[in-house]
Amino acid sequence: MNQLAHIAPASDYDTIRAAIRYLSENGPDATDLGKFSRALGLTERQLTDLFRRWCGLSPKSFAQAVALDHAKSLLRDKASVLDTTYEVGLSSTSRLHDLFVTYEAMPPGVFRAGGEGIDMFWGVAPSPFGLAVVTATEYGMSGLGFADADMTVEEAFADLANRWPKARFTRDDARIAPMVAQVFEPGRWSPDRPVRVVLIGTDFEVKVWETLLKIPCGKAVTYSSVANHIGRPTASRAVGAAVGKNPISFVVPCHRVVGTSGALTGYHWGVPRKRAILGWEAGVVSAAH
Repeated sequence: MNQLAHIAPASDYDTIRAAIRYLSENGPDATDLGKFSRALGLTERQLTDLFRRWCGLSPKSFAQAVALDHAKSLLRDKASVLDTTYEVGLSSTSRLHDLFVTYEAMPPGVFRAGGEGIDMFWGVAPSPFGLAVVTATEYGMSGLGFADADMTVEEAFADLANRWPKARFTRDDARIAPMVAQVFEPGRWSPDRPVRVVLIGTDFEVKVWETLLKIPCGKAVTYSSVANHIGRPTASRAVGAAVGKNPISFVVPCHRVVGTSGALTGYHWGVPRKRAILGWEAGVVSAAH
């Protein structure tokens, strides 16, 4: 997969957040570039350069990428997305998607024990969606969340750490930084060096998260599709709860699960960020073709 021209500064996300608020209030069809740029305190050229730098799309294309109609179009081939087998020669314990993720599911006993006896480290690094807050074990990434004006780094870390109340955490930003770079720089996505993650949850939750890893970049599925895929067709509500508890945001792509109508339903780190991620991924897909 081709990388974007270059990775935009994390500070760009503050303006992107404001842009998404504007689009949510005014709708993509009503986007006038002059009015849009003035609302953000930018010139038309500055606004265009911002979006090109951040996601490789024009403001209009980004607006379309976060619109309801776009979400609906992502669902058109929903019947086949989760049933497609990736014939890439990887072992049965690995799943391939746009980040080339290799995962390990920790024993259920570790989950029930609250991570007792496990040493974890955590840290903060810039991402296209604000500061990324990450927890990890020696086996791989165990949590990824975001900090911004609405949630401090400490609050985001507590949100992740509270899932493993008995684990021992040590802050190590230097150790986290290359993990974050690998996740958010498409040029580093390679099957030869997969992102390693650790899934710690109930058996049902892990099944749901494993299914999310099968949703390709630029696609979306519904909660009911996930429920059908795991053999629990009446468990859409439970699937929704499991999606909401996904500890490794973005890498395990819970943002690609939408309502039956295509509506961008709740996201643990905020619907505006969900819109931003989907728009950014549209740029990644565009750059790859």
